Amino acid sequence: MRINVNGVAFSYSSTPVLKDINLDLEGNEFVSIIGPNGVGKSTLIHCMNKILTPTEGVVMINGEDIKGIPLKELAKKLAYVPYSGGDAFPLKVVDTVLMGRHPHNKWKSLDSDLDIVYDTLKLLRIEHLAMRQFNELSAGQHQKVMLARGIVQEPRLLLLDEPTANLDIRHQIEVTKLLKELSVAKDMLVVMISHDLNIASKFSDRMILMHEGTIFAVGTPEEVLTEENIRIVYKVDSNVVMHNGRPHVILNDSLGDSSDCVDESPEIGISGTPSVAAS
Repeated sequence: MRINVNGVAFSYSSTPVLKDINLDLEGNEFVSIIGPNGVGKSTLIHCMNKILTPTEGVVMINGEDIKGIPLKELAKKLAYVPYSGGDAFPLKVVDTVLMGRHPHNKWKSLDSDLDIVYDTLKLLRIEHLAMRQFNELSAGQHQKVMLARGIVQEPRLLLLDEPTANLDIRHQIEVTKLLKELSVAKDMLVVMISHDLNIASKFSDRMILMHEGTIFAVGTPEEVLTEENIRIVYKVDSNVVMHNGRPHVILNDSLGDSSDCVDESPEIGISGTPSVAAS
């Protein structure tokens, strides 16, 4: 799977959000998109999955402009797991996840589809929720069910908007590790928005750091998570140390100049101790 973002810009009314985004992703990488609130991370994902049409530029999947790919065909190549809000509907969990098989079926679900659904529920350790009502679940359970629905699509490209946002620290690590493993086992390109720098650093092959609607840095965690990059983009001072071969961000007590920040309370998921912090 290959996705190319070429010269993409996007504006809401007259307000520019993305500016000249150029990005090439390929293979079975696990990629994290990081950056403060309001820099265009979700908008970029939405342009990559055809929810939004770029004001300028083009998004290509395997050399084909996504604007020309019918939605059902696109859904066979690409799955999107949105940020989990308060929306819920009165369906059983098994039926909610089964909806992810729709792009592959013409008329009705098959026994093989149910096998895929139950295998995925077991993979996420939520098979005990299969007959529960989706609208009765906790926020963390809700998020895992939505993740399961994306996985059963069997895409080659999986886009996720903060998939661990409603999970406790143990389950954040568990889900992120699983996504990394899926990228290899399923030969899948996985792109995840994250606010937890240390968890993203631990598992990502590459990281994309966004700043003011542009890509500020892209590369390995070691190349992207530097004290200078964090100071410029997040307006906070930090120490970056190597832990188990990966950069780990530790906050200092002082904050940098936040006068030009979009959000003066950076939500970056880093701690004042060497332990991995929840976002």
